[in-house]
Amino acid sequence: MSDSVYKFVEFVGTSKESWEEAVRNAINTAAKRYSDLRIAEVVKLDTVIEGNRLSLFRARVKVSYRYHL
Repeated sequence: MSDSVYKFVEFVGTSKESWEEAVRNAINTAAKRYSDLRIAEVVKLDTVIEGNRLSLFRARVKVSYRYHL
């Protein structure tokens, strides 16, 4: 096995439906820019409350990808 180097980038995904969809949106966006994604770490979940109702789910996600020199 050869040595590898990985880099982390952070994305904030949003969804009106769920935190799971917010995470998926962050990862899908990362995949458009970076190839060879490896790990996704959910750093923080939060939500926006409007009129006693959850109106927007947000997920801060750290995504690692293999860094090619």
